[in-house]
Amino acid sequence: MARTKQAKPVERQPSSEYVTRQTATPSKRNEDVAIRSNGVAGKAVSAPVKKEAGVAQLVVAVAGIYGSFLTWAYLQEKLTTTPHGPPGATEVFKYPVFLNTIQSLFAAATGALYLYFSTPRGQAIPPIIPSRRILPPLLLVALTSSLASPFGYASLAHIDYITFLLAKSCKLLPVMLLHITVFQRRYPLYKYLVVAAVTAGVAVFTLHSGKTSSKKSSQTGNSVYGLLLLGVNLLFDGLTNSTQDYIFGAFQPYTGPQMMCANNLMSTAVTAAYLILSPWLVRTGAGQWLGMDVVSGGELEAALGFMGRHPGVWADVLGFAACGAVGQVFIFYTLSTFSSVLLVTVTVTRKMFTMILSVVAFGHRLSRMQVLGVGLVFGGIGVEAAIARQEKMAKEAAKRKAAEKKGQ
Repeated sequence: MARTKQAKPVERQPSSEYVTRQTATPSKRNEDVAIRSNGVAGKAVSAPVKKEAGVAQLVVAVAGIYGSFLTWAYLQEKLTTTPHGPPGATEVFKYPVFLNTIQSLFAAATGALYLYFSTPRGQAIPPIIPSRRILPPLLLVALTSSLASPFGYASLAHIDYITFLLAKSCKLLPVMLLHITVFQRRYPLYKYLVVAAVTAGVAVFTLHSGKTSSKKSSQTGNSVYGLLLLGVNLLFDGLTNSTQDYIFGAFQPYTGPQMMCANNLMSTAVTAAYLILSPWLVRTGAGQWLGMDVVSGGELEAALGFMGRHPGVWADVLGFAACGAVGQVFIFYTLSTFSSVLLVTVTVTRKMFTMILSVVAFGHRLSRMQVLGVGLVFGGIGVEAAIARQEKMAKEAAKRKAAEKKGQ
């Protein structure tokens, strides 16, 4: 299979789902210099205008994102909620680090192939770690992404999957919190209203879970604890996204395939080290503090034992890892072929379809108040995406006009 020629390297553009930091007027520093991947400052080069893509490419991009991530979400819920074993002695898969290690290993291999085939002919394949300066932020991304998932999976023991999906549907909240508290930044009023709508929607959905009154009182504490765990997960997600945006801005022209390969390789190293050391950690004070099972002998041994007892789970684990890896490729393909505007739209609609799939496939029943909560969440996200789309299109139109004036 020959490498295809690509007019422009794949670059990740921060979508408004995370944070909008671009201004209408670039700073003087950005006009004068651009930091290259080897850390040397050079003259800034204007980015080439992105060519219009055809309908076929649009269908491939959208179908790829929908197909991979809807299947990924289905397998995620199936893995974490399906009981295995004889009646009275059932057990559920609860080994997030083991699952993440397999997924990041798949994604690293897929990212390496994507980097190879996306490199134009006649050019050297760019290194995934072009300079020492990029190592600390890359390591931070690997650590935060590796730490986020265990908290998310742990929250599923206390909240249902629909609540999990709702809270994960807007990553704007943790990113805004980080930038307001750490970087002292301010946002337009509509973003605060979006966060308020999403927060209210998740709260309404959780408080009206459809349980009887006696069950509600007994499960309130569990729901609060589950939301706390999910909040930690979202904070790690926000830090991951903010750091990735920093890397793409400070180490240009660092591309999506380079990030995909490097991040997943480092994440694999981090999670694999944990799995190898877990038999030792489980017998120390640190293991007890982390809540590790002393009897299991560590997560790796426990996960392999579970897979040995229920070998059919391997198909779901490998399918989950493959769908996550392929989905990342389609995301970077969409960004390189179209723009972040389309990706935001596809992401929002994909999350709605994921929730519909979960309700249909796993028999969830929603009360009227829960439907209201869902409406608040996706209404807020939809408004934010629509405003972001208008802003992005206005900026692109202004750039085209500026380019036409320079050409005259």
